[in-house]
Amino acid sequence: MSNVQAIQRPYRAINFAEKLQLINDQWLPRVVAEMNDYQFKLVRIEGDFVWHEHADTDETFIVLEGQLRIDMRDESVLLSAGEMFVVPKGTEHKPYAEREVKLLLIEPRGVKNTGEESNERTAANDVWI
Repeated sequence: MSNVQAIQRPYRAINFAEKLQLINDQWLPRVVAEMNDYQFKLVRIEGDFVWHEHADTDETFIVLEGQLRIDMRDESVLLSAGEMFVVPKGTEHKPYAEREVKLLLIEPRGVKNTGEESNERTAANDVWI
């Protein structure tokens, strides 16, 4: 018998729509699941974010509802519902949503949403819903 106790978890699907209804604020990602060292985060956004980069990791944006533009210094990519984009590590970028967008973000645990900088858009890590 192992000395390691298994963590008891109910086997249940994660419903994005239900979880998004629990989020009332914008630009504050909430963790809904983890896989190894990666977190899956839901977030509602509208307006302009801040220029930032993640020196050590890629960042995946999956649009669930709405239309998102991700600006990079040399070009932009436009994403609609059902589309995703991976921002390569070290790439300075700035998400923008003219109207509210609902996103799923995938990134390693502990990654600060504003990169190396701290400002009014910096969110707390590891906030679960």
